[in-house]
Amino acid sequence: MDDIRYPVGKFAPKENYTAEDTAAFLKKIEEFPANLEKAIKNLNDQQLDTPYREGGWSVRQVVHHLADSHMHAYIRTKWTLTENEPVIKAYFEKLWAETEDNKSHPAISIALLKALHAKWITLLGTIPFTELDRFFVHPETKRQVTLKTLMGTYAWHGEHHLAQITNLKKWKGW
Repeated sequence: MDDIRYPVGKFAPKENYTAEDTAAFLKKIEEFPANLEKAIKNLNDQQLDTPYREGGWSVRQVVHHLADSHMHAYIRTKWTLTENEPVIKAYFEKLWAETEDNKSHPAISIALLKALHAKWITLLGTIPFTELDRFFVHPETKRQVTLKTLMGTYAWHGEHHLAQITNLKKWKGW
């Protein structure tokens, strides 16, 4: 079950990140919307409504979740750059996945991700490496999350959900 749920493994933050690490994160974040669009291209409604695993979200929900989650990451980036050690607002992603907008065609979220990632990459690319040690505080865990770790998390997050979708397509022969 863990392999299906975490096909690229769980995210494990490093203690320290290099400029090369953050450059690789930027590249993955930048390329992600196009890779996701390619992965769901030509899927019909029945396929989009198929869960990637038993008890898991449908492909449609995963795509909409990605837009929701990455919008939060973008806003957390802005808070971290404009406030001193901000405490971010958490959200209930499972409940967000059940809202009515998540029944719409995933092309809406793909378009949003394309625009959002273009803006986010522009922002992230202008931050001096030393400023990537700025952090926000998660209200539930009280953990300090640096911008470097946020970048790594979301580079992983895209690959994680993309692998869920591409693995499902392989298993189903789509």
